[in-house]
Amino acid sequence: MASVVNDSCVKCLTCVDVCPVGAFVERDTQVVVNPDTCIDCGVCISECPQGAITTEDEADEKWIKFNAEESQKA
Repeated sequence: MASVVNDSCVKCLTCVDVCPVGAFVERDTQVVVNPDTCIDCGVCISECPQGAITTEDEADEKWIKFNAEESQKA
């Protein structure tokens, strides 16, 4: 399982700074999680000041799909 970013993200990059495996990818208005890289350690979830990151179990399917697709774009 991977962490999932939703539309509450304001691209503060706190998650990027704390992620031990570099699973986050910056996009124009927010960051997304690459599910192939994420090790589901949960550090980003506890550190996100916006509460924009959840587990896959708690995330809406549209955000799981969005993160997977956006993280693969060049």
